[in-house]
Amino acid sequence: MGEAGDSLPTKPTTSSVTIGSSLIPIINKMQDILAPVASGSELSKISLPQVAVVGSQSSGKSSVLEALVGRDFLPRGCDICTRRPLVLMLENRPPNPAQDAAQTEWGEFRHLPGKRFYDFTSIRREIQAETEREAGLNKGVSDKQIRLKITSPNVLNMTLVDLPGITKVPVGDQPSDIESRIRKMIMGHIRQENCIILAVTPANADLATSDALQLAREADPTGFRTIGVITKLDIMDRGTDASKFLLGKVVPLKLGYIGVVNRCQEDINKNRSIAAALAYEDKFFRNNPVYSSLSDSCGIPQLARKLNQILEHHIRIVLPGLKAELNSQMNAIYKELQTYGKVMESKTDLGATLLNILSKYCEAFTAMLDGKNPEMLTKELSGGARIQYIFQSIFVKSLQEVDPCDDVTDNDIRTAIQNASGTRDALFVPEVPFEVLVKREIARLLDPSLQCLRFVYEELVKISRTCEVTELQRFPVLRMRLDEVMVNFLRDGAQPAERMIENLIEMEADYINTSHPNFLGGNRAAEIAMHELKSPQGSPSQLNNNKPVSGGSTKTWLPFFGNRTSSEGSPDSRSFGDQNHSQSMPSVIQLREPPSILRPIEVTEHKAVEIVITKLLLRSYYDIVRKNIQDLVPKAIMHFLVNLTKRSLHRTFIQKFYRENLFEELLQEHDAFVLKRKHIQELLPVLEQSLQTLEKVEFDVSCRTSSFGTDASTELPRITRISPPHQQYLTTSGEMSQSRYHSSSRSFVTNTTA
Repeated sequence: MGEAGDSLPTKPTTSSVTIGSSLIPIINKMQDILAPVASGSELSKISLPQVAVVGSQSSGKSSVLEALVGRDFLPRGCDICTRRPLVLMLENRPPNPAQDAAQTEWGEFRHLPGKRFYDFTSIRREIQAETEREAGLNKGVSDKQIRLKITSPNVLNMTLVDLPGITKVPVGDQPSDIESRIRKMIMGHIRQENCIILAVTPANADLATSDALQLAREADPTGFRTIGVITKLDIMDRGTDASKFLLGKVVPLKLGYIGVVNRCQEDINKNRSIAAALAYEDKFFRNNPVYSSLSDSCGIPQLARKLNQILEHHIRIVLPGLKAELNSQMNAIYKELQTYGKVMESKTDLGATLLNILSKYCEAFTAMLDGKNPEMLTKELSGGARIQYIFQSIFVKSLQEVDPCDDVTDNDIRTAIQNASGTRDALFVPEVPFEVLVKREIARLLDPSLQCLRFVYEELVKISRTCEVTELQRFPVLRMRLDEVMVNFLRDGAQPAERMIENLIEMEADYINTSHPNFLGGNRAAEIAMHELKSPQGSPSQLNNNKPVSGGSTKTWLPFFGNRTSSEGSPDSRSFGDQNHSQSMPSVIQLREPPSILRPIEVTEHKAVEIVITKLLLRSYYDIVRKNIQDLVPKAIMHFLVNLTKRSLHRTFIQKFYRENLFEELLQEHDAFVLKRKHIQELLPVLEQSLQTLEKVEFDVSCRTSSFGTDASTELPRITRISPPHQQYLTTSGEMSQSRYHSSSRSFVTNTTA
């Protein structure tokens, strides 16, 4: 039940009810729609128009809010009372004549859906209990919102957010950085462009150093979104007043200031009703000569109407952008939902999904190889372009840079030629040294060819792992099995390619085709060699002259081993010796023992020609083989590995995976995807409902906007200026006189006391 002393049974004037009668309730409805799913989701970024109440502790924030509602319902105390943001949605609903008067006002909490609180003392207790559930029993704070809707015929439509009061010194179990935490929480709300800032400052404080105004200036440097509220005007020192504050001469604000009179703690302790407090406020302003001339800037009724109309107008301005943002969010969420797919319930659905994934995977793999990937990179090479780069810029270019004579010295060639000549000097360049050397150079082509194959294999593995099919992300088991099958398939394809490459090298080495039309040939090589040797740059090293081993002209033949026989030899020998006894015997010639390793003799002109010819023939034939290998190795890799993969991959997947007994195992969804799909499925209808809600009032908004003039300086409905130019009083008709203020204010008060 409601509190009888505070009940406001009569409704506001007709003009008051019509202000914000359509738009603000719609925003409140959207708050209800979005609140259950917005926390921690993409929808939390959607900023709905609302009024955030900012002020230091004991600034009178709670009294202002209760006066706007006309009820005592907020926690009270000497320390921090608001410890969690309280989103307060006020909804005007005319009373039903058939309804019990005590049930025309009620509150509803978002965390207790369907439960109405007709007793506002119970609302206070629930706020305290919910605060303690989240922020603890002492003085801790939390940024998790409490959402409360109050429906009454005595309120104007608006959405207010009561934020924790700014504090300087930690109390209770508050952390040492409580001030910075509260400031961060406040800034998180008031930085939003759709937020109107209600900066509350007591009249007995220095407005220039007001915490509320400082935060408001930081979040709203231009002051277009800030309304100042000066509280406790009745307790200022005698002889002083807040006229300079209200006139904006101290801290100017585009939307101006409203001065109010709060209930003091004694009034609260004595259960002085809000209706009585409003009557006292009205009397105070009427009897004060300073404030009576500033009637459009004084009083709770003026604040309610001004807030209501500013919020209403602000909603009109942001409504198109809000609708566009909702549409954008819905499109993004719809696309995301498509990536999560539908829940599969039957074997048929599982099989169809599996086939679809396998087909898309193979198509995506082929598209990446063929350069038809719709998500083509522009910063680096990818897919088939990388394989082409391996073939042309790595494999072919590397072979072109190889000189077959780089690792063959002239001594190597001379030695090979001499070994091939055997016991005779060759009249012509022998073929055997050429074949030995050229086969050795051909064998060197095997390693780079196999490296090229390995590079392409690794690229295909990379492509397979970066080939992400959207639906495949849901099924980690299938993803893992696909990777396993893909690697094995590529490895199997690489083996015949490897054998083919080895065969190509062996074929080239097994038959040296000197009849090849591009081969230089011996005659042509000899001509070139002679020309090179005759040129100054190509002259051979100076030839060694053969000198006789002795100076005599006659040759003396000695036994094979070079040992002389004994003087007691044959008679002929003795007689020969006897006959030439008077002549001296020639000296014995001793040969050097041949070393274990023999090197060829020094180069002669003939040998130099042979070396040059061999080099020319070696380079000529190697160039023929190199071109063949450069052409055939990429073809072998493409045929046995790359194109085979494109042709046979889908068939292999079907053979490996398309079995009913594997469906459930392979298509077991990742838990995170199940949760995300469920979450997205909840968000989509919420956004659809929000858009439908906005669309219902588009025509009404356009009609209402056309009926209002606007003030170019504030973009608010144009009004008649009564007090100084920067002050505005906002009503439905746009006109207000001082006498009308008094009459409407008295009417509001007398109705509440009736």
